[in-house]
Amino acid sequence: MWWVCHLPRASWGPGLGRVLQSADGRIPFLIHWSWPHKGERPLGLSRAFIRHHGSSAGSGPPSRRHGQLFQGISASEAVQRYRRNLAEWFSRLPREERRFGPTFALDTVHVDPVIRESSPDELFRPTAELALEHQPPLAGLPALALSQLFDPDACGRQVQTVVLYGTVGTGKSTLVRKMVLDWCYGQLPAFELLIPFSCEDLSSLGPAPASLCQLVAQRYTPLKEILPLLAAAGSRLLFVLHGLEHLNLDFRLAGTGLCSDPEEPEAPAAIIVNLLRKYMLPEASILVTTRPSAIGRIPSKYVGRYGQICGFSDTNLQKLYFQLRLNQPDCEYGAGGAGISATPAQRDNLVQMLSRNLEGHHQIAAACFLPSYCWLVCATLHFLHAPTPAGQTLTSIYTSFLRLNFSGEMLDSTDPSKLSLMAYAARTMGKLAYEGVSSRKTYFSEEDVRGCLEAGMKTEEEFQLLRVFRRDALRFFLAPCVEPGRQGTFVFTVPAMQEYLAALYIVLGLRKTTLQWVGKEVAELVGRVGEDVSLVLGIVAKLLPLRALPLLFNLLKVVPRVFGRVVGKSREAVAQAMVLEMFREEDYYNDDVLDQMGASILGVEGPRRHPDEPPDDEVFELFPMFMGGLLSAHNRAVLAQLGCPIKNLDALENAQAIKKKLGKLGRQVLPPSELLDHLFFHYEFQNQRFSAEVLSSLRQLNLAGVRMTPLKCTVVAAVLGSGRHALDEVNLASCQLDPAGLRTLRPVFLRARKLGLQLNSLGPEACSDLRDLLLHDQCQITTLRLSNNPLTAAGVALLLEGLAGNTSLTHLSLLHTGLGDEGLELLATQLDRNQQLQELNVAYNGAGDTAALALAQAAQDLYFNELSSEGRQALRDVGSTAKGGARVVVSLTEGTAVSEYWSVILSEVQRNLNSWDRSRVRRHLELLLRDLEDSRGDTLNPWRKAQLLRVEGEVRALLEQLGGPGS
Repeated sequence: MWWVCHLPRASWGPGLGRVLQSADGRIPFLIHWSWPHKGERPLGLSRAFIRHHGSSAGSGPPSRRHGQLFQGISASEAVQRYRRNLAEWFSRLPREERRFGPTFALDTVHVDPVIRESSPDELFRPTAELALEHQPPLAGLPALALSQLFDPDACGRQVQTVVLYGTVGTGKSTLVRKMVLDWCYGQLPAFELLIPFSCEDLSSLGPAPASLCQLVAQRYTPLKEILPLLAAAGSRLLFVLHGLEHLNLDFRLAGTGLCSDPEEPEAPAAIIVNLLRKYMLPEASILVTTRPSAIGRIPSKYVGRYGQICGFSDTNLQKLYFQLRLNQPDCEYGAGGAGISATPAQRDNLVQMLSRNLEGHHQIAAACFLPSYCWLVCATLHFLHAPTPAGQTLTSIYTSFLRLNFSGEMLDSTDPSKLSLMAYAARTMGKLAYEGVSSRKTYFSEEDVRGCLEAGMKTEEEFQLLRVFRRDALRFFLAPCVEPGRQGTFVFTVPAMQEYLAALYIVLGLRKTTLQWVGKEVAELVGRVGEDVSLVLGIVAKLLPLRALPLLFNLLKVVPRVFGRVVGKSREAVAQAMVLEMFREEDYYNDDVLDQMGASILGVEGPRRHPDEPPDDEVFELFPMFMGGLLSAHNRAVLAQLGCPIKNLDALENAQAIKKKLGKLGRQVLPPSELLDHLFFHYEFQNQRFSAEVLSSLRQLNLAGVRMTPLKCTVVAAVLGSGRHALDEVNLASCQLDPAGLRTLRPVFLRARKLGLQLNSLGPEACSDLRDLLLHDQCQITTLRLSNNPLTAAGVALLLEGLAGNTSLTHLSLLHTGLGDEGLELLATQLDRNQQLQELNVAYNGAGDTAALALAQAAQDLYFNELSSEGRQALRDVGSTAKGGARVVVSLTEGTAVSEYWSVILSEVQRNLNSWDRSRVRRHLELLLRDLEDSRGDTLNPWRKAQLLRVEGEVRALLEQLGGPGS
């Protein structure tokens, strides 16, 4: 299933501001748009921002004053240093974020998620059914801005402790990071001091005692000198406790004693408990973020307000997020500092296409309800349309996406098994995903989901882990289907995630048959005791007549070997299924997998599908790509951090099984789109030795008709550029190539003997790259076809520089390249500098008599040029006396005989009927037909008459295809 929708052409971009304007005239989103300049950024920022209830800023302007608490110069300077250090720390972005360009920063571009207030009654009611757990939050719940979190409640009581909760992917970490940065830049004037704590960090300390002052001083050195002032700060001191689910809190007095002294050493969990009890620093404000399963760890009597982080429940928030992310000024900044030629109009078009798909296809809008998936959509579009850094693959984007959201977190910190959240998801959601791929379905009933989640559960601990997973992470992977007629079913949040999890389920070895489960246990048991039993019986047999028994127990040693073969056969079966999925004949004539992914996100322009029209078959072509990508060393290292290690031996055996199957099926001739998919699999695998062995039999690279984007050029160059064997032919006709693509593909071109670049709209600027290619000392191209490209005379001048220094080229086609008389005369004067060229095709270039006669000494093909009868006869006379054996072909006839090149001319016309000017071709064919008829009337040789009649039939057939008269 793809996020694809045929949408009518409509415009969204110009109306964005109007869409975002609320009824009361306020702008309902926080927009910080101030690109950082070189040098140090001052803390008293004069940044422009649009503020409303969604902002964490207060109602007044940013203030440098610190009230009565930090009046001293030393205290004020300490807080300023602390702000700078904190801002620097929280401004550091992970590597996955830096792909959006060097000017991208969270504190300059941010969209706040929706926060809705909840009541304890709603939070602690019994868990509902699976379908209800997936429902988005009710729109009637009141929305909260960050600046309103500590406002008095409905009864007028001051709120001191706020708990924000949300499932995985709703943006809790981003919200905290942005809130801290806002305080650093003076946009939270209600708090004079903000101290953030990571509960994961505190949990790593274990029960080792430390006081609150020690915890603060160890992490924030500049605050050492103002620690005595903490007690006097009151509500102007804000503690931010992020990720409460990592801490095991015990609010019983028997478990955690009372402590009010910030300098008294206690276990970190005990300090947090006393802060939340309001027994230590009772007037301090506290903001807690947690996953839903851990809300109950804090008794509700200690919480003043609960807020649910609902993500982007408004489609306008999603649009704004995409506009800010994809319209970054340096979003196209590539590896090595080289950018692409993406214009603002092109970026706007990308955003508009995505917006139309959001409006017309509700499933993608349901997925982008989670800000994390908005990030994934932007990262995927950036991968498809911007320069690709070395080593970045689609699989690595999805693996990094999971690392950003799970980062090795445990499913339940109170469970002694310490099972990672990602490992649990791979086992349960991976099973569901693989069953869907195997049965070719993307819609799952509630029974399907329950069957995978509850399979094999027997203990209370297992059911507790399932409860935590359902509350915290199930919505991250599954979403209710909103398509008409599919209500009550579930789909994976993004279609490609199903294929990724299915591949992960396989490479982790989680798919096992009953024979494998039983056989593994038996084999290990027999292997352990077999040798000892055989040794004992061997001794006994020497004393007693039991010589048959040792032989029997020697057979036990074979059991582990047999089991190993069973496992090997299972791996081969999985590899066979993967390869068959990659080379399904039903998918031979669809788009390549990269175009499919782009269309699923951006939608397909055109009429909507009729409701009665049968749906397309489900395609799972990304499944084998992800399988190969997950076996790469980089992705295995990241998965190990997530608690999903793939053993080196398992990866090697899987790779060998895949190579064995690919070696058999990969030799068949594939259509261009399927061949690109095959190359993309090798690109995802990132193993040059593996690819070189599998692709050693590839001799023809035919990608004609495939739209060669920068990413696809990078894929082909990365996979084939380092090979050693020559390619007999590289056909890139009608691939929308540009000069940048030619430069990327140069390593592949250097391996080619025949290179076809027809119908690519290559202009004069591309000829400089072709010149450099021909002058390269490793160039082995013998045939170069450049027909139907607007090279013009300026381009052929550059091309001649390459021909002068090239020693391999023998056949050059410049058919229909707009040379004109100027270009042909230039060829005539410069062509003698190359002595290896045997054939030059300059047909259909608008040559007149003068230019054609000047070129006749070297050119072979001049048919379909505007030549007079006298000029044609003069060329025949010149061709018959030309030195060096060059032939001049100007027509289908030579006197009263058929030219030996008649088939060349007509086959060229046949191949290019759809691209040439049809009326002009028809006119020329009629002239050639008249020439044939005249020659047949002039000859008395019956053999020649028969030849001429045969060629006349070919010409008439072409005229009928063009709609002209057949005689």
